[in-house]
Amino acid sequence: MLFVVIGYDGPSAKEGRKLHRAEHLKRLEALEREGRLLLAGPFTDGSGSLIVMEARDREEVEAFMEGDPYVREGVFSRYEIRPFLRVLPR
Repeated sequence: MLFVVIGYDGPSAKEGRKLHRAEHLKRLEALEREGRLLLAGPFTDGSGSLIVMEARDREEVEAFMEGDPYVREGVFSRYEIRPFLRVLPR
């Protein structure tokens, strides 16, 4: 199943991203190696980030996000998880 995660940047996000980016990317790169990461990256307006990933269920995505340094360290003040249906590209 596919899920979209939208992480909303908190007040300390700019500095926090610098401090925790390497660990955050390491976790996403592991998903990529498993073939479960479709895309990920920050919004260019500085408001947050988008992750599109494959998971068994919502609980798996929640566990992944709760272990992410951007969540643990307050880069994201909050995040949303939404199930997603990919139509294109096929």
